[in-house]
Amino acid sequence: MNTPNEIAANYVGIGKKKAGSKASSLILLGILAGMFIAFAAVGANTASSVIENPGVSKLVGALLFPAGLAMVLLAGSELFTGNNLIIITVLEKEIPFTKMLRNWGLVYIGNFIGAVLIAWLVNGSHQLSLFSNALAGTTINTATAKASLTFGDAFLRGVMCNFLVCIAVWMSFASKDVAGKVLGMYFPVMLFVLCGFEHSVANMYYVPAGLFALANPNYAAAATANTSLLTWGNFFINNLLPVTLGNIVGGAGLVGGIYWFVYLRKSK
Repeated sequence: MNTPNEIAANYVGIGKKKAGSKASSLILLGILAGMFIAFAAVGANTASSVIENPGVSKLVGALLFPAGLAMVLLAGSELFTGNNLIIITVLEKEIPFTKMLRNWGLVYIGNFIGAVLIAWLVNGSHQLSLFSNALAGTTINTATAKASLTFGDAFLRGVMCNFLVCIAVWMSFASKDVAGKVLGMYFPVMLFVLCGFEHSVANMYYVPAGLFALANPNYAAAATANTSLLTWGNFFINNLLPVTLGNIVGGAGLVGGIYWFVYLRKSK
């Protein structure tokens, strides 16, 4: 097992490699990661859509969602939220700040394309009609709740979310085998979903899927939420923007920055 200071030292090289990757590779691997996270969201919604007890429903979804990050870490892809840890390589002065921003921007675009693609495919294939449109209702209700958050709430939930996601990535790097990596990342991701925190890439699926479903009258009739706030404008301004900013603070600031200060700056 790698110790925390070994993880920090190892990540310097990982971040350098990520920052130096070709633009086409970053976008394509970003698309895959967006798809992986979106499929996890589809599975979580599907399993929880017919469970009436809200606590049990939330728990079931949380138990399934870590499959998304497991695919990201083991299959090979680029996830914006996990890549917030590249700040470690920047603070070590191994790459310039602009190279980190380049990675984040290209991966973010790829994540968005991949997640929205799955949202479109799920709607286009009528998969949301499962359980007499109950899955469609859950999808719209979830999207509405996210689009209805205030800017401040979305930001703070984004901070807490990516703190846990980057801790999950960090813990996966502690292990040198596949089983250990999955076990290490599983519980922090389960916690963020169970607590209802906000993940920018997951929301790239959740809200567009709800918006696409809302355009189908049969699906819209299955929703119980007041969908007046479920708009593309509210998605981008009141959810995706603050959640993304919060994710950066939680991942780059509270995880990457602190671990760099403790394990790498001290050694100098």
